[in-house]
Amino acid sequence: MELFNQLISASLSISEKQINNTLSLLKEGATIPFISRYRKEVTGGLDEVQIGNIKE
Repeated sequence: MELFNQLISASLSISEKQINNTLSLLKEGATIPFISRYRKEVTGGLDEVQIGNIKE
């Protein structure tokens, strides 16, 4: 899983911390719009497109 997150981080130019935090929120069932609007402090300000790219 760690290697997978590193690959995502490198391909999207997003820090691993942002990737890990976003994936945690998605695993908890949070939706992309909810994360992008109300959890900016957790994701480091990622927008809906970036979160969608992480989810894919």
